[in-house]
Amino acid sequence: WHTSRPHLTGDLVYALGTLITGVPGVLSRRVDPRKSTVMVWGAVNAGVAANAIPQTGTLAGTIRTASRETWLTMESLVQEIVSSLLAPLAVDYSVNYRRGVPPVVNEELSTRIMTHAIEALGPDALADTHQSGGGEDFSWYLEEVPGAMARLGVWSGKGPQLDLHQPTFDLDERALAVGVRTMVNLVAHSALV
Repeated sequence: WHTSRPHLTGDLVYALGTLITGVPGVLSRRVDPRKSTVMVWGAVNAGVAANAIPQTGTLAGTIRTASRETWLTMESLVQEIVSSLLAPLAVDYSVNYRRGVPPVVNEELSTRIMTHAIEALGPDALADTHQSGGGEDFSWYLEEVPGAMARLGVWSGKGPQLDLHQPTFDLDERALAVGVRTMVNLVAHSALV
């Protein structure tokens, strides 16, 4: 349809725009902010001509959360929000929600054992870090058995701190020995439980 007659069709671009701002906005009001949940769009595609209302389009994004409960309920909540936002716009749609990896939720006893194993390396061995928003496959193990995950710092203290996904990422290989000592301590501390 020509853009001079938007009343004769569902305006797909307007609908996509409604979702782009509406879904994250409504999620921020429906999910407890202490659950560290964020929704970000990564791809929007529709149409090629400035004077034609496209008949198809796609919108793709990710939702990340630190809460297992939120992770489990997010699909139905997104379906509900999309449905309510698009209802007055007369567009056909489908939602293909693919749940990614669950959040890493460390079990309490395993965390204490891990903490003691790391502290045994010395007073500077354990540091608090910000929780990562990235997906972590280790979480699938924690869905099956109690456990805890820790990160091994591999920055030498000199130069820029590079992200794991940057092509220039480099690690200080001396950190590997620290990782091995941590694992040895972990086995020793686990045997005491």
